[in-house]
Amino acid sequence: MPKSPPRAWQRMLSGRRLDLLDPTPVDIEIEDIAHGLAFVARWNGQTRGDYAYSVAEHSLLVEQICGRLKPDWPAKWRLAALLHDAPEYVIGDMISPVKSAVGPGYGALDDRLTAAIHLRFGLPAMLPPQVKTLIKRADKVSAWLEATQLAGFAPPEADRFFGHPDPALTEGLSLVLRPPVETRDAFTARHATLMEAL
Repeated sequence: MPKSPPRAWQRMLSGRRLDLLDPTPVDIEIEDIAHGLAFVARWNGQTRGDYAYSVAEHSLLVEQICGRLKPDWPAKWRLAALLHDAPEYVIGDMISPVKSAVGPGYGALDDRLTAAIHLRFGLPAMLPPQVKTLIKRADKVSAWLEATQLAGFAPPEADRFFGHPDPALTEGLSLVLRPPVETRDAFTARHATLMEAL
């Protein structure tokens, strides 16, 4: 008797069953994304404070920095910035050295999930290169802030890894840790605001 293929889906709190190898937009809910990201720690949890610095908090910061980089950016690209790490709600967050060690399989999985998430919320499956570039730039600014404010990096060390950000982009941005449920609710609310603006 032939063996059935291994299970590749995960049951979400919404009740959806998301096939991780062949995801479809219909099985994606923002509440699942927000909840998952709020409980996934950046920096493998190696940050100061009473709460982990979550991917949801990071995503909110990246979207905010994109707004500083390009104040006239349309809501759809701000939404793409908010969702830039959304696949991590089911595949977790890996620090860059581990992603490199895992190889191209991780990237392919991330790409499939990203495409399904984008389509679910009215974005193109693949973002235009200039949009990806701006989000990546904001992501590096965010990483520098997180490294220096939460992860124990001295500024010169963070500069080597992430580049020194323009002070105008970081002015007044002080990272505050909060309970996951608060971050989840803030992520969901920001998503709703951006969807209304589309």
